[in-house]
Amino acid sequence: MASSRDRQRKLARAKLDRQLVRRAARAKRRRQIQAGVGATVVLALIVLGSAWALGAFDSKPKPEAAEDICLWTPQDASANTNLKDVGKPATTGLPTTGTRTMTVTTNQGDPITAELDLASAPCAAASISYLAGKSFYDNTTCHEITTEGALHCGDPSGTGIGGPAYSFYDEDIPTGADPSASASPAPDEPATYPKGTVAMVANPPGSNGSQFLIFFKDFKTATPTYPIIGKVTGGLDVVEKIGALATVDNGNGAKVKPKTDVVVQSLTVGEANPAPAASSAS
Repeated sequence: MASSRDRQRKLARAKLDRQLVRRAARAKRRRQIQAGVGATVVLALIVLGSAWALGAFDSKPKPEAAEDICLWTPQDASANTNLKDVGKPATTGLPTTGTRTMTVTTNQGDPITAELDLASAPCAAASISYLAGKSFYDNTTCHEITTEGALHCGDPSGTGIGGPAYSFYDEDIPTGADPSASASPAPDEPATYPKGTVAMVANPPGSNGSQFLIFFKDFKTATPTYPIIGKVTGGLDVVEKIGALATVDNGNGAKVKPKTDVVVQSLTVGEANPAPAASSAS
């Protein structure tokens, strides 16, 4: 029978074996943890290095603010009750090349189409397009056939001082004719506003809003005040027909109001058409 001392030695040996096993297990876990941390650090260094190489830490310039193309001056609709507040067009991101097609449908025949020049009159085109989108012109009248040979439209109030609750500046005023032309104009001198010209008109001049002119005959002047915005491309015969209508007193002593109402049933403006590419010299 084993002595008590032998049993104690066996128990001590078993305890030592268990401690050695636990130490080996702890050492293995430490090695695994260290290996995992090392791999993570290496991966992080690879990612950071790649990001640095690709310029992720470069200082990025702040995006430039969009440049204003048009400025819209607020008008007091409470002081002038003929104004109609429908908001304002955007000031940035407006097309400045090519054309937009304006279509005016009246009660006098086929629609009248015109090309609005985005290079020379981007703000006028933007204003008319914006107002057309608000149905601003629909079911209004062309309230005047001017003595200068133009159809005057675009004022819902029919007073000549109506429009939206904003205005904008003149863009494309043509060069005046020779002052002596009124006495004896040269036969070959071009008209300041040729037949078919579309132009803005405002009261006072320079405070453009919604009103426009469509000329049904050539008009020559030494002191032009109407900024040109485009030209008629279809339905000029309808404009000429309207221009031949009888006129009556407009209530202010001027015999310029069409005796027969000329109603703009709708006015629409299409999307911008790109400018044609310049032809290369052969």
